[in-house]
Amino acid sequence: MEHRYEYRLPRARGPRIAVIGGGHGLSNMLRGLKQYTENLSAIVTVADDGGGSGMLRQDLGMPSPGDIRNCMEALANTEPLMSELMHYRFTEGSLAGQSFGNLFLAALNGISPSFDAAVRRMSEVLAITGRVLPVTTADVQLEAEFENGATVIGESKIFYCKKKEDCRIRRVRLIPEYPKALPDALAAIREADMIVLGPGSLYTSIIPNLLVDGIVDAIRTSDALKVYVCNIMTQEGETEGYTVSDHIAALFHHSAQGLFDLCLANSSPIPKGVAARYAEEGAEPLLADEELCAQLGVEVVSRPVATVADGYVRHHPDHLARELILLHAERSVRIAGGGRADSYRMEKK
Repeated sequence: MEHRYEYRLPRARGPRIAVIGGGHGLSNMLRGLKQYTENLSAIVTVADDGGGSGMLRQDLGMPSPGDIRNCMEALANTEPLMSELMHYRFTEGSLAGQSFGNLFLAALNGISPSFDAAVRRMSEVLAITGRVLPVTTADVQLEAEFENGATVIGESKIFYCKKKEDCRIRRVRLIPEYPKALPDALAAIREADMIVLGPGSLYTSIIPNLLVDGIVDAIRTSDALKVYVCNIMTQEGETEGYTVSDHIAALFHHSAQGLFDLCLANSSPIPKGVAARYAEEGAEPLLADEELCAQLGVEVVSRPVATVADGYVRHHPDHLARELILLHAERSVRIAGGGRADSYRMEKK
């Protein structure tokens, strides 16, 4: 049995990690990573247009707050009452289903010079570990094109359209195309010791970030360790029938070949009863087809990072964070920084 040693640096001296994505998968991972390092930058999609976030986008003309709020909640260091307040959803009236955290961010956006300034102010209120950065402040929509030529505009509509068309997504794009990236997001990628893509919905949480002008170039030119954390299960209405190599091929198709060369996959078994319930919805454990991944230039590293909570398969935040930190320690060369924080670069083979 493989024995891996773990040496944990003080959090203030932990590696600089830039995570890119959206959805609950990203915020879940951040809960684990903040136990290892204070030097976190979460770069988050703003293409969501469903639920309470979509209502605020439509009514106030602001970027989608939901995924950003989730990440700030994950990184918050507040009193239990404030945490409960941020999670609270109204149950009655015109605000039914709306999150107080979304409304709080919307209010800050109203008194701030820009959306990213509002995010910074909310980060201060919540005393978060690290930073949460919208990938762009442009008002963007997501369009999907399917293999049969059908198209649909709106992140929240892709699920239903894919079920109707019953074929794979060929590509997604942002409207307007290639909006400018937030400068702080580009700086966070350039300064990172490790860049992590995912976990999260392939076409609606991860790829939209790669369609923002400057993001792919910043990742490509970085010497940091670059890791794609793939999902544990395929996703109904998005990636039915996909393997790990299919996910990687889609990411490269929307960005650049060789954007990353390491993929962290789950090796924990999924309970039969849970897998059977997922199968009823057309979802299944994601197959790590390592040979095809290798043909794409990506090494698959399988580790036990899954857990089952309330009948759903999720990444275990602590286990996932530990494996990422260990990968960083094993694959990177530490460069002493003297009076400043140490830096790390990917070890050349």
